[in-house]
Amino acid sequence: MFSASRLFRRRGADRDPAAESHVSYEVPLYTNAAYYPNWRIYRKEPPSSLRLGFISHVFYAFAWVKDDGTVYLSDEWADTQMPVDGAEGCLRAFVQLKQQYSKMRVILSVGGGGKGSENFAAVANSRSRLDTFVRTARGLVDQFGIDGIDIDWEHPSDSRQGKDYVRLLARLREVLPAPRYVLTTALPAGQWALRNIDLAAAQKHLDMINLMTYDFAGPWESETGHQAQLYGSAISGDSAVSYVMRQGVSPRKIILGVPVYGRSFLGSNGPGQRYTGSGGEDGVFDYRDLPRPGTQEYHDRNIGASYCVGADGGFVTYDTPETVKQKAEFVTSSKLGGLFYWHVCSDARGPRSLVETGYNTLHDM
Repeated sequence: MFSASRLFRRRGADRDPAAESHVSYEVPLYTNAAYYPNWRIYRKEPPSSLRLGFISHVFYAFAWVKDDGTVYLSDEWADTQMPVDGAEGCLRAFVQLKQQYSKMRVILSVGGGGKGSENFAAVANSRSRLDTFVRTARGLVDQFGIDGIDIDWEHPSDSRQGKDYVRLLARLREVLPAPRYVLTTALPAGQWALRNIDLAAAQKHLDMINLMTYDFAGPWESETGHQAQLYGSAISGDSAVSYVMRQGVSPRKIILGVPVYGRSFLGSNGPGQRYTGSGGEDGVFDYRDLPRPGTQEYHDRNIGASYCVGADGGFVTYDTPETVKQKAEFVTSSKLGGLFYWHVCSDARGPRSLVETGYNTLHDM
């Protein structure tokens, strides 16, 4: 296995990019990216507490969009004012760590579920509002010295919105030219959402498509299921990637999503069952709190899924080092761009770390 210092490789030698920032390094062999939700700063999880040497891109979540198109930070205190790691605000704390991790990119993610995405459709359909969106997004990039923007519009609901989505990406690319700036998007894995978007047209403006290959099962369904299985179902990581590639998207732009949490189904002990409720916080356990105390962890290699049963969680479906290793091998064999994780704060340390397992497998050449 490679150490974190080998995330960026130099021909003929292995060096620590933080220690030798004057050396010209190649781009990472594979993306190993992670989202950081700004509300986790209130749980005393600052950037300095994270093992960022294994991470190529940090997606800082979230900025939101006003109805007039203005992009703004969703928590002004946490993002720009709270004392964090000697900086004013958590966003600046991440940016200052680029001095230590010289090749890590910090990207502002705009949108998210619920309120974060509610104004996208109206803004993208209006020339004046879109002008405001593009101008204020670029303004935040300049103000904080970040490396780009991630669009997490969840999600264009018809073909008209799909066209506006592509137009929004095109306008952003104009003001955030490659390779100086990174422009990415997060998209659901279901064809019911992806079919509204001309993915071949969208990818022309994007460096990466973060495919959210998780939440395949949850409290919105009447039966239990694996939430992030790689194979063996009408909706899976493999089927989602295959669909996106059939639409003309370059494999290297596809980043496979990994959940760093488990979904709980009480009153059940496996997939395909009725259940009585959910354990944890809103039906979710942080991955670092899994398996639940007193339970056994199971890994189904045939479908690339893991779970535990019992204690206070019932059937809990989540990724483990075994499934992440499978997913990283799938990435390399399919010639995809890499992995991303939602989210970095829920990871474990040591041999059970999903982020480190993904990194090591991707780069174990």
